[in-house]
Amino acid sequence: MASPEGAPAPGERRLGPVLRRHEQVQAGTTDQRLLDSEGPSEWVHTDPWRVMRIQAEFVEGFGALAELGPAVSVFGSARTPLDSKEYDAGVRIGRGLVDAGFAVITGGGPGAMEAANKGAWEAGGVSVGLGIELPFEQGMNPYVNLGVDFRYFFVRKTCFVKYARGFVVLPGGFGTLDELFEALTLVQTRKVTRFPIVLFGTTYWSGLVDWLRDTLIAEGKASMNDLELFHLTDDVDEAVALMSKEVGI
Repeated sequence: MASPEGAPAPGERRLGPVLRRHEQVQAGTTDQRLLDSEGPSEWVHTDPWRVMRIQAEFVEGFGALAELGPAVSVFGSARTPLDSKEYDAGVRIGRGLVDAGFAVITGGGPGAMEAANKGAWEAGGVSVGLGIELPFEQGMNPYVNLGVDFRYFFVRKTCFVKYARGFVVLPGGFGTLDELFEALTLVQTRKVTRFPIVLFGTTYWSGLVDWLRDTLIAEGKASMNDLELFHLTDDVDEAVALMSKEVGI
C-alpha cells in the first residue's frame, strides 16, 4: 500500500499483535535481543522478579509433594544432641508415624529434624526434608529421601501445612515456636480443619502452657477452649495414636 502523500514511507514491523512503524520500529527481534543482550542485571533483584521466584518455589514444592499421601510434620530444635533423650524420642516418633501409614516431613536439618527423618528412613517410609536457605548453612540431613530447598520461609511453611495431616512438636527454639503458633492460629481461625497438634515433652512445654492459661487466657486474649487446640504428652505411642485417630487412619 502506498504511503499518504507527504508522509514518510513507513518502515513497518509486526511483533505479535503489536504494529510498529517509523521511529517505533526496534532493531532486531525479541529472540535476538534475549539471546544477544548482555545488559544490566539489576532486574534479577527487583520485586517483580522476586514474585516469579516465589511462584516457582510454590510450583516446585507443590509438584514434589502432590503425591506424597498422608503425612505428619515433625518440628524441633536443630541443636538437639545426638545422644539426648529428645533425639531418641524423635527417632521413635518418625518410626511410629511410618508404621501408622504416614510420611514424615521435617525441616530437613540436624538435631530433632534429623531424628524424625532417621526414624522414618529406618522404617522404610517416605522421609521428607523441606530445607531453607540460611546465612549459616545447615544442609539436608542424610536421612531425607525426598528433599526440597526453599528461599522463602512463607513458601516453606505453606508446604509444611498443606501436605501434613498434623504436627508433632518436639522441644525447640524460635523457629519451632514460629511453626507451632502458625499452626495454632490456622486451627483457631478454622483455616485448616481436623489438624491435630501434639506438643511432645511435658516438662519442656508446661511453662508455655501455664503462661497461655494464666496470662493469655486470664487476660482475655484467648479463650479456655483454645487450650484444646493441642495435646501434651511424653508418650510416643500416644502421639502417633492422636495423629491416627484425628485424621482417620
